[in-house]
Amino acid sequence: MLTTRFVTGAPNWIDLGTPDIEGAGAFYARLFGWDFRSAGPEAGGYGFFQLDGRTAAAGMQNPPEQGPPSWNVYFQSPDADATARATEKAHGSVLMPPTDVAEEGRMAVLADRAGVPFGIWQPGRITGLDVVTAPGSLCWLELYTPDLPAAAGFYNAVFGWETSAVDFEGGSYTCVNPAGQEERGMFGGIVPLDADPTGAESGPHWLPYFEVTDTDEAVRRAQEGGGGVRMPATDLAGVGRAAKLTDPYGARFAVIRSTPPQG
Repeated sequence: MLTTRFVTGAPNWIDLGTPDIEGAGAFYARLFGWDFRSAGPEAGGYGFFQLDGRTAAAGMQNPPEQGPPSWNVYFQSPDADATARATEKAHGSVLMPPTDVAEEGRMAVLADRAGVPFGIWQPGRITGLDVVTAPGSLCWLELYTPDLPAAAGFYNAVFGWETSAVDFEGGSYTCVNPAGQEERGMFGGIVPLDADPTGAESGPHWLPYFEVTDTDEAVRRAQEGGGGVRMPATDLAGVGRAAKLTDPYGARFAVIRSTPPQG
């Protein structure tokens, strides 16, 4: 389960790169009840999506040359420089070298062996998100990749991630957790790219899931706000009711009303 008791290798931040931060802010306000708060002119337009006064995500306006609109995930690192070196050793790449963000922390943007970008955040004054798993906040991640064993090996080498298989009718799902956290620390899954047609359309990528109280209502609000539907609301046995969406600018994400854990 994703919590704000962040440990090494756990997701601790997420931000949105978009060509229109005002438009995106209005879309996500309608969808999740977020309020965008700018970090000020010195932050270059970066700001925080607040949910009842707590940071649920962040975002900024990016020019087209910085890539397509997307949600970017970050994982906790105790030493950003060492994690960047480990990434290169594991045959990944460093897209943006470790950089201090004032006294807030130290970050880098890396890519795995399949070229999927991800960030790392070494906490300073900011540890990470203020809220997760609650309605309107990040609750799960999925990595869509062409080579599941290679991806699992890469992230194990870089972060020490452990994997476990959850069987379901017709197959199994590979869950991931930080080292030593086992089931209580599961925060995401690794999915073969060819197992999901909606993932194969755009190549390997990370997909964030946000918790909602009503998946069908979230889909309706997303469409009314100019978003798109990549997978309609679907019941997943023992997991919840999920849908895969895009915002009006094409950034991919998913929503889910999770099934409460049994026992």
